[in-house]
Amino acid sequence: MVDGVVANLQSFALYFGTALALVGLYLFVYTLATAHNEFALIRQNVVSAALALGFSLVGFALPLSSAIVHAQSVIDILVWGLVALVVQILVYWLVRVVVPRLSARIAAGELSAALFLGAASLAAGIVNAASMNF
Repeated sequence: MVDGVVANLQSFALYFGTALALVGLYLFVYTLATAHNEFALIRQNVVSAALALGFSLVGFALPLSSAIVHAQSVIDILVWGLVALVVQILVYWLVRVVVPRLSARIAAGELSAALFLGAASLAAGIVNAASMNF
């Protein structure tokens, strides 16, 4: 019984560590892809930046968690985690088309722009997670 627990803990640590690395990569790449500096704005207490980034992070984490549940290996998690990252960046770029001056509006503290981006990111993450049927 103890051997099974230790094996499960090792698997957990591997999958969780991989997920944490992907989250870090996501935050790095996503914040480079946007036209505003989320972390600087969050440090300045710009709520709109925190909402947009927070919802996009949840939109990334949902398909990542689906990948972990369905994964046969760490490679599966890496591949589908990268797919989730690309989807979230595409959502940002698509929302920029619909919402003129999106980043400037978020940086200015406009909640409507941030909430729309966040909702689009979350919706894309839900659909992305549901589409992972491997």
